[in-house]
Amino acid sequence: MEITVTLIITVITVAVSLGGFSSPKVIDNLIFFGPAISRNHQYYRFLTHGLIHADLMHLAFNMIALFTFGEFLESPMLFGNPVIFGADAPLYFAGLYIGGLIIASIPDYFKHKDDYAFRSLGASGAVSSVIFAGILLYPSLPIRFIFIPIDIPGWIFGGLYLLISAYLDRQGGGRINHGAHLWGAIFGIVFVILFVGLKGQFPVFENFIRHIRG
Repeated sequence: MEITVTLIITVITVAVSLGGFSSPKVIDNLIFFGPAISRNHQYYRFLTHGLIHADLMHLAFNMIALFTFGEFLESPMLFGNPVIFGADAPLYFAGLYIGGLIIASIPDYFKHKDDYAFRSLGASGAVSSVIFAGILLYPSLPIRFIFIPIDIPGWIFGGLYLLISAYLDRQGGGRINHGAHLWGAIFGIVFVILFVGLKGQFPVFENFIRHIRG
């Protein structure tokens, strides 16, 4: 098996998350907690909260999505394509993932920097960045849910995902951080527009429209 950035991130995240399941101290030290950042300057929590998960189902869902989309995104078909990033694909993928973790958490920081009741964990924001970067570059990619036995074109899934995440974030409540999903997805889109589109060798918007029409 080829050693990819996706594989490395997946292995590290699984290992740390499994350790956190049996150690509340690991969770407390790594979780996103606004006052610890604003008052104690523990800025590393913008990253480390993505290494821990609430339970095995949470971990499995994120890591299956990350590994599936990440391997595809790093492949020669997308980031590894010479007209996109070529040999620099691992570097850009790492930037996408790390950037997704940070950017998806910034709104939470400003909203909850003095909130001792709010905590957040999981790699969902970064995973959303990876998924939406893939969708923008390959919008006709078929996506299937376990409970829906049909393929959904990626661009349709993406549109529904953004609308539902925005709605649920406004509603508030619940244990799922829909805001992180939303901002992670937006970051993935912006990342591709900036770093692929401005490079000028791959027509991002023309390719998107061609896939939808096709």
